[in-house]
Amino acid sequence: MNDQSRLFDFLYYQIGKFPKADMLSGKVNGIYEAISTTEVEERAKRLGAGLMKMGLQGYDMSVERQDKIAIISKNRPEWLILDLAVQQTGALLCPVYPTTNISEMEYIFNDAAIKYVFVTGNDILDKVNIIRHNVPSLLGVYSFDKMDGVDHWEKIMDMPAAEDIQKLERNRDTIKAAHCATIIYTSGTTGRPKGVMLSHRNIVSNVLNSVKTFPFEERPNGKALSFLPLNHIFERMISYLYMYTGVSIYYAESLETIGDNLKEVKPNLFCTVPRLLEKVYEKIMTKGTALTGVKRKLFYWAVDLAKDYDSIKKGSLGYRMELSLANKLIFSKWREALGGNVELIVTGGAACQVRLIRIFTAAQIPIFEGYGPTENSPVISVNCFYEGGTKFGTVGPPIQGQEVKLEPDGEICVKGPSVMMGYYKLPELTAETVIDGWLHTGDIGVFEDGKYLKITDRKKEMFKTSGGKYVAPQPIENKMKESPYVEQLIIVGADKKFVGALIVPSFINVRDWMQQQGIAFTTNEAAIQHPKVNGLFRDLIESFNKYFNHVEQIKKFELLANEWSVDTGEMTPKLSLKRKIIMEKYKDAIDRIYA
Repeated sequence: MNDQSRLFDFLYYQIGKFPKADMLSGKVNGIYEAISTTEVEERAKRLGAGLMKMGLQGYDMSVERQDKIAIISKNRPEWLILDLAVQQTGALLCPVYPTTNISEMEYIFNDAAIKYVFVTGNDILDKVNIIRHNVPSLLGVYSFDKMDGVDHWEKIMDMPAAEDIQKLERNRDTIKAAHCATIIYTSGTTGRPKGVMLSHRNIVSNVLNSVKTFPFEERPNGKALSFLPLNHIFERMISYLYMYTGVSIYYAESLETIGDNLKEVKPNLFCTVPRLLEKVYEKIMTKGTALTGVKRKLFYWAVDLAKDYDSIKKGSLGYRMELSLANKLIFSKWREALGGNVELIVTGGAACQVRLIRIFTAAQIPIFEGYGPTENSPVISVNCFYEGGTKFGTVGPPIQGQEVKLEPDGEICVKGPSVMMGYYKLPELTAETVIDGWLHTGDIGVFEDGKYLKITDRKKEMFKTSGGKYVAPQPIENKMKESPYVEQLIIVGADKKFVGALIVPSFINVRDWMQQQGIAFTTNEAAIQHPKVNGLFRDLIESFNKYFNHVEQIKKFELLANEWSVDTGEMTPKLSLKRKIIMEKYKDAIDRIYA
C-alpha cells in the first residue's frame, strides 16, 4: 500500500496527503495545545540534526552498531517528535516505563549502552540521577519540562545550522527498511527485561496490514485519545497507523483524567486494555444501581437486553426494535460519557470479558478485540469492521501477511514480515523463540469456525495439580470477574491437591450489599473478615463452579483488602497481573488456603 518502508515515511506521507493543524495535541497549563504536521516535521528534523551534531551515530554496517537513546516519559507530543527525530538519525529509541524500578532501569541502560536519555518529571529525573554514575555510556540527560538541574530538550533543537539539517536529510536517505528501528524491553512478569529488536519493516508491515485487514479507512477529520503507554508497541504502532490514516492524536493527561479528557476531545476512536474497560463498566453500573423506580428498571432492562447481543446472530425483529429503544433511552447517555463521537474501540494486551464486549457493542460503542505480542510488532489477529469479521470471545481472524499455525499442544506460532529481528544480545533465546521463521508466542489457542483465533491460556501460566491434572487459570479468572463483587482474582494451585483463589473484592459493591444486609461497613480489612461477606463469596464461587470441570473448581479462597496496581508492583504497566510477584507477596494467604 503506497511506498512507505520506514516509520518516518508516515510523517512525510501525511505532509503530502493531508497536513493537519492538530497532528498532535497535549495539555499545556490545562488547555489542549495543537502542533501541526509541518511543525512536527520541523521539530523532528531540528532535534535529529542537533543529536547528530552532538555525535549521535546511526547504523554503521562495518561494526553492526547503532547508538541508543532512552525515553522515560508519559504520553505527550514530545514523545513522538523524539521518536521521529531519532529514526531519521538512524539511531535507536529504547523506551523505558516510568514505573520501572531503579535496578531494572540500570540494567536496561547498561545492556543497551544508552547514550542520552529524555525524561518527564522530577521523580524520573531523580531515578536517573541515582543510577547515572553506574552507566558509563550515558553522556547526557534532557527533560521535556523546564526543571532545575537538567538541560531542556529545546537546547538541542537550537544547535543545528542549515548544513546540519541537510546532513540529516542525506542521512535519512541511507536508512533501510531492514535496519533496526527500536529496542523495546519487555516489562515481563518474571525475570530480567529482554530487549526486543524491531526493524522499520517489522512495524511498517504491521501498520499497513492492519489498515488493509480491519479495514481502517482514512479519517483526515478523525480524532483519537491516546492513553495506553507509548512504551508498549501496541499504542506506538497505532500512533503510526493514525499518522498514515490522518487521525489527530490527543494525549490524555493521565489514566485518572480519561473520563474528563474523553468529554473534552470527543474522539472517534481509542485503544485500551480490558482493565480500563472494566473500570468504565463498573462506574456505569454503580450509577445504575443508585437509580430508583422506573429509571432503575429501564437501566437494568437495557443492560439485560445488551447481554444477549451477538455480532453474528442479530436476533429477531422484536429484539432489534427493543435494543433500538434501549439505545435511545439509556445507552445514548453511555455514549455521551465517552464524548459522544466514539465509533470504535480496539482492546488488547489481555483477555477481555466477552460480556463487556457484548454490552458495549450493543450500546453502539463497538469494541474490537485483537491480539499480538511485542515480538510480532505486535498484531497477529483482530476482530474486524467488515460483515462477518467479528466473533465475540475470539481475537478475530489473522491479519494479512501473517501465517498462523497451532502446535500439537495448541501453542500459537506466527510467520510473516512483522516477526522481530531477535532479542538484543540474546542469540540463544532468539533461536529458542523463532524457529525456521516461526515465532513461538507461548500462548495457547484454537481456531473457531476455522477462521477466528481464540486464546485459551498462556503456556507458562498453565499448571498441574498434585494429582497430575492440568489447569488453565485464565478462563476461570475471566468467568469469575463477571461477578460485580469481584474486582481482581488470581487462580492458584500448582502442585496442590485442589484449585484455590486470591480475590480482591469490589468494595463499592460489597459495601452496598452489606448495607442491604444491615451490616455496617467500616474498613476493607474489617469487611473481608466478616462471616457474612465470606459467605457471599462462598455462594458466588459455588454458583460459578458449575461452569468448570471438577479439577478446575475453586475449593477455597482468601479475600484481600487492597487492589493490585502498577504502583504497588503486582501489575505490569499494561495492566497485566504479575503472577510470580503476587504469589510471593501473598504467600501467607496462599498458605492459609492449603493449611
